[in-house]
Amino acid sequence: MFKLFILKRRLEALVIFPFALLGRMIARMRPLKGEHDIFLFFPFYHVGGAEKVHAQITQLFPGKRILVFFTKKSQGSALLDAFRAPNVEIRDISEYTDNKFMYWNNLIWRGIIAEHIRRQSKTPVVFNGQCNFAYKLAPHLPREVRQIELIHSYCSFSFIRIPFLPFYETSVMISRDSIRQHLELYNRYRIPAAYGERIRLIMNGIPIPEEVAPLRELTKLLYVGRGTEEKRPWLVAAIAQAAGEQAGMLGPVESAIPDELKMNCRFYGEQSEAEVIDTLYRKHRIIAITSTREGFPMVIMEAMARGLAVLATDVGDIPYHVAHGVNGWLISHNQSEAAIVAEGARLLQEVKPEVLAAMRETNIAYAREHFSLEAFAAAYRSLLLN
Repeated sequence: MFKLFILKRRLEALVIFPFALLGRMIARMRPLKGEHDIFLFFPFYHVGGAEKVHAQITQLFPGKRILVFFTKKSQGSALLDAFRAPNVEIRDISEYTDNKFMYWNNLIWRGIIAEHIRRQSKTPVVFNGQCNFAYKLAPHLPREVRQIELIHSYCSFSFIRIPFLPFYETSVMISRDSIRQHLELYNRYRIPAAYGERIRLIMNGIPIPEEVAPLRELTKLLYVGRGTEEKRPWLVAAIAQAAGEQAGMLGPVESAIPDELKMNCRFYGEQSEAEVIDTLYRKHRIIAITSTREGFPMVIMEAMARGLAVLATDVGDIPYHVAHGVNGWLISHNQSEAAIVAEGARLLQEVKPEVLAAMRETNIAYAREHFSLEAFAAAYRSLLLN
């Protein structure tokens, strides 16, 4: 199966070649201004856990010249400033690379960027943060360019990336469960074991707040994230309604919540200010995750660092960090949505204040020990600056 993926990629390269060649010619006529040590490729800069990680990575190399390309149309610009720094140049090329009606532009830009990278006087490092365009760019780059990928979870990209594995020196994954799933995929598709040896675990990290005193409780339950299908925020709203509670909703989720559930929600919208987000976390007692799949959500790290208990489906690496009844509760994701709502509501109704108080202290201590930015920063600096 792996050999068929490689053959398909090579056949596609024959079709793409004239467009990429045109792109190279354009790049020669319009060269980049200045030199760059690291090229970063990310799809979006809207609010999201993956985007926060990408912004953190961008800020880890203040002594290097960095060029960031965004290749997909973002749903908002709330996180764009988090990528900015004096040593960072940002280019949003989604107008060309995310237009299905003029897809040839995507092919041409592969040649443009490949030529820009080739013409750097010192060979740069290329980092792909789960970016489809960067995977398609990979075969066009000189062999001496070190290419590194970050894949956040087992998802569609797990398959998209298969034909391009030979080009990546290291595959960073953020969770043990994701590594397990990818190794199983490699085995099914007869991908050589050597590619599995290139996988490296680097857990995400967060700034750990020094002061985490709880604020006056407004609502018990909090959801943080987008309103996408796999996140299922409407289940959080349904749990709140069934438990007679109100759910705080942080992020662009209002359109994903049915009208009959909105009366049990308090919508905070999309926020980017760190102080505002910190305040909203500390006004709640339980973070809720009802996803069908995850790696290990940054929102759980952020919530635990502020003493929130965790109510979550047992997906990804969540069970590695959440012990049922100790620092939160795990709900099986393999049951119906109605069953998830019923179980979540029961747990909310039964929880005692003293239990939440004990979970608070447990989670603050756990976050400080396991989720600090220091190990995260050291791992990525070692990897990209090697």
